[in-house]
Amino acid sequence: MIVDAWIQHPTARFLDQEMFASLRRWTGGEIPDEAPAIEATVAALDAAGVDVALLTAWHGPGGALITNDEVAGWVQAHPARFAGAAAVPLDRPMAAVRELRRCVEELGFSALRAIPWLWETPPTDRRYYPLYCACVELGVPFCTQVGHTGPLRPSETGRPIPYIDQVAIDFPELTVVCGHVGYPWTEEMVAVARKHENVYIDTSAYTVERLPRELVAYMRTSSGARKVLFGSNWPMIAPQHALRGLDDLGLDPEKRDLFLAGNALRVFELGAAAG
Repeated sequence: MIVDAWIQHPTARFLDQEMFASLRRWTGGEIPDEAPAIEATVAALDAAGVDVALLTAWHGPGGALITNDEVAGWVQAHPARFAGAAAVPLDRPMAAVRELRRCVEELGFSALRAIPWLWETPPTDRRYYPLYCACVELGVPFCTQVGHTGPLRPSETGRPIPYIDQVAIDFPELTVVCGHVGYPWTEEMVAVARKHENVYIDTSAYTVERLPRELVAYMRTSSGARKVLFGSNWPMIAPQHALRGLDDLGLDPEKRDLFLAGNALRVFELGAAAG
C-alpha cells in the first residue's frame, strides 16, 4: 500500500501564479498550464500505485487558490482515494479557527496545512497559535513546509530551527508534519524530529533518489523509520516520478511499509479512507 502525504489538484487560480515560474523551469513543463479534471490526478495516483492521497487546499493573503469546498467535492467524488487537508485565512484568526472546525467536523478533513512562505510569516507568528490549539482539540495534525522555497518567495520561514522547534516546545500535544524535507537545513529537520515525539517529516517535492543522505540515514534507524512519510507534491512532481529510486534506499520491508503507508495511516488516522 502507498499513501501520498501531500498532493494538490490544481485549479486555474492556483496555476495562474507568477511565483510558480521557477518551478516550471525546474520540472521541465510537468506542471500543467490549464486546470485538469480531477480524473487526471486520480490517473497520476494509479500510475504510481498510490492508494490514498492527502489532498490539500491552498489559502494565501490574496484569498483561496484551492478552496476547502473544492477539495471536499473531490474527496466526496473519490472517497476511497482522497482525504482532505484544510487551508484557512491566517490573517483572520477567528475566521480561520471557525473554518478549520467546519472542515474537520462537517467536511471530515484529516489535517490543516499552512504554507509559511505564501504568507511570508514563520510558524511562530502569534496568528498561528489559535490554530494550533484548535488542531489539538480537534485531533488533527498541522502540516507545513520546511526548507527553501521553489517558488519565487523568501525561504527564511522554512527554517526548522528555530521555528518548528519552538512550536513543538510550545505545543507538545500538537502533531506537526513538515513537508519538503527541510533542505538545505535537513540536518536541522532531522534533529527536530528526533527531539520531539510528535514532529514528522514528509518527502514531498523530492524524488526518493534525491533525498538528502542525512534523511535516508535517519529513515534506516528504528526511530526514524516511524517519523518519515512519503509525499510527492503533485502536480509539481508526479507520484510515479517521486518514487524513483525506492529500491535503492536500503530499507527493510517493515521500514519500507512504514515510509510508504504505515506512518501516514497512523498520523492522519486514515483507516476509513484506506478501507
